[in-house]
Amino acid sequence: MLTSATLKFLKNLKKNNNKPWFDVHRSEYEDAKNDFEHFIQAVINRHAKNDSDLKELIAKKCMFRINRDIRFSKDKSPYKTNFGASMDKGGKKSGLAGYYFHLEPAKSFLGGGLWMPQPEALKKVRQEIDYCYHEFQKIMSVKKFKVVFGELYTGEGVQLAKVPQGFEKENPAAPFLKFKSWLVISDIKDADLTAKNLVSRTVEAFSLMQPFIKFLNRPLD
Repeated sequence: MLTSATLKFLKNLKKNNNKPWFDVHRSEYEDAKNDFEHFIQAVINRHAKNDSDLKELIAKKCMFRINRDIRFSKDKSPYKTNFGASMDKGGKKSGLAGYYFHLEPAKSFLGGGLWMPQPEALKKVRQEIDYCYHEFQKIMSVKKFKVVFGELYTGEGVQLAKVPQGFEKENPAAPFLKFKSWLVISDIKDADLTAKNLVSRTVEAFSLMQPFIKFLNRPLD
């Protein structure tokens, strides 16, 4: 579980996204960051029993910095208003598919998959889906998986309008081949973030996701 103080800090940060306020409330930030880090480490420790690819991961190295990169952004707010952690085989910069937890009041979710892989990796994953379409379809059709995650994430920029070059339009896997990222997500209500079962609930969801993650990583390992 996470503390209500962590959620309160993020809510207040959203209202006061500036360096002077942040400097005054730095101790609250450190407490909130540590709370999130302990939660992520608990998830890693528990889920590593299911997925050994996570056993060497350290929560601190899975977490993203709270500072925003504002160099090319019209929004000059210096800080993110969320905590995020990506738990991937080989670390968050490995380029492999993995598990993700996003903490942001009213916008929290857990999920995972492969985000915007490099061209060569993108080609390999598409080939794997093409060659093993029935296996991929079976993974995506598991009843519990669909209840928790529904369909693949279809946000802006993750799909092509047409089937990519090298594949037939009539290919039964075409709907999945159009993707440039393969992601699934499950929203989390604020009330559930402070519940005692948050770790077990997260691990259960990650376990449902594990075959999906393993499939995506198979051509990349």
